[in-house]
Amino acid sequence: MPELPEVETVKNGIEKFIGNATIVDVNIRNRNFREIVPADTESKIKGTKIKKYRRIGKYIVIDLSNNYSIVWHLGMSGKIKTFSEKPTAPEKHDHIVLSTNHGCLVYNDPRRFGLFSYAKTNQLLMFRGLQKMGKDPFDASLNEKYLFEHLKNKKIPIKPALLDQSIINGIGNIYASEILYASKISPLRPANKISIKECKEIICNTRAVLQKAIDNGGSTLRDYHKPDGSLGYFQNLHCVYNKTGEKCPNCKCNIKNTGGIRKTIQAGRSTFYCPTLQK
Repeated sequence: MPELPEVETVKNGIEKFIGNATIVDVNIRNRNFREIVPADTESKIKGTKIKKYRRIGKYIVIDLSNNYSIVWHLGMSGKIKTFSEKPTAPEKHDHIVLSTNHGCLVYNDPRRFGLFSYAKTNQLLMFRGLQKMGKDPFDASLNEKYLFEHLKNKKIPIKPALLDQSIINGIGNIYASEILYASKISPLRPANKISIKECKEIICNTRAVLQKAIDNGGSTLRDYHKPDGSLGYFQNLHCVYNKTGEKCPNCKCNIKNTGGIRKTIQAGRSTFYCPTLQK
C-alpha cells in the first residue's frame, strides 16, 4: 500500500502535471471500490476548476472551485497515470478518467481497495475516512508530550502503535520499521514503555525518514509507481525493511553470531529490525 511519502509524491506529481486545470469530463467506468463511487460524482466535479492540492494522511484531497473536494485513496494497488491527451483505448483496470484542459488523469486499481469520492470542502474532517485522524507527522503541534500521552496506556508493541492512524496519520508498515531502526528502539517493546525522551526521538526520526523518502520519490515496491510511470528510489536506501539476514548499516556486530536483521510478524504485518542495535 502506498504510504505517506508515496501519496505525497503522487499528489505533487499530478499537481505539477495539471495544476489549476478545469475538469472538462469525468468517465467512471467502474464504481465498485472500497466504497461505491457516489452516483452524482460526475455532476459534482465536472466543469469545476482545481484550486488546491492537499494530502491528509494517506488521502489525496483536491479542492475545487465549487467548494467541494475530491477525496482520493489509492488503496492497496491503486495508481494515478498522467497523459497529455485522453487515451483512446483504456488499459485493464483503468476505472476512472479525469480529463482536464491541461491533461488527463487515469486511476488504475487492480484490487479496487481504493476510494474515489467527494465532500464539501468545509466539512472534510467529517468525511468517513478522515474522521478521528491523528496528527500529521509534519504538523508542528506533534511533539513528544502528545505522543507520550497517546502511548502511555497502550500495552501493544510500539511498531503496531505507530501504525495507528488515530495517533499519527500516514505512517505505514515500511516506514514504521525504518523509523524505529533510526530511533534504536525495538519494535517488540510495549508502547507504554517508551519514555518521553524516546518519543521525541521517534518524532524527529519520523520526519527525517519520511522527508528523505519524499525527496527520493518514495519506495517502489510491487504496485507503486509515480504518476509519470517512473520509479521511486527510496527502497534502495532502506536500512532494515525486507533485508532479513543482512547486516544493518550502523551495526558492528558479527552477523554470523547474531543472524543479522530479523523479520517477525506483528498484527499480520512484516517487521524488520536489528536485535543488537534496537533495544
